[in-house]
Amino acid sequence: MHIPDGFIPLWQCAIYYIILIIGIYFASKWSRKHLDEKRIPLMAILAAGIFAIMSMNIPIPFGTSGHMVGGTLIALVFMGPEAGIIVFTCVLLIQALLFGDGGITALGVNVLNMGIIGGCVGLGTFKALKGAIGKYPSIALGAWLATIISAAAAAIELALAGTFPLTIGLGSMVLYHAFIGIIEAVLTVIVIYALERFRPDLLAWNRRSD
Repeated sequence: MHIPDGFIPLWQCAIYYIILIIGIYFASKWSRKHLDEKRIPLMAILAAGIFAIMSMNIPIPFGTSGHMVGGTLIALVFMGPEAGIIVFTCVLLIQALLFGDGGITALGVNVLNMGIIGGCVGLGTFKALKGAIGKYPSIALGAWLATIISAAAAAIELALAGTFPLTIGLGSMVLYHAFIGIIEAVLTVIVIYALERFRPDLLAWNRRSD
């Protein structure tokens, strides 16, 4: 799902950077209110895990790459997509600079897809459906949908850039990530369940102050 340098015109990259800067502004305000000595180390651990799962990717024809994301996990643990902006900006920057995965000019669009869109879709699905289908089914569905919609967003952005045709790119990215999303859904449920079982104090929904 990483979009590398050169796949999107610089003027479009500038638009995505503006979105990223606005997102970082709100994320910094959120972090001053919601991050403390317990949750900063947790965020670092989750960021390391996300770095690892995103490093295991496969190339996708008429797309970029397929891999798990973790946007839903971050948004649910901290009950805010702002956490995803912080985590994915750091992770994607390191991957681009040290491993050539993604790109510097494409940093804004990659954070938009994986952190902002992924986090909002996953968290929104959880909030909308947890009362109807239960906590863990809504977590799983949110993680699966977030993976697919993030991939679809990347395909649309590549089509707008003239890199790949929309129909072929959308079909290719969504098909691969529909299967990847199943694995992501299972892992997201496992991590949330483990935190709920052993360290419920680390989950934002268990803290009334949030």
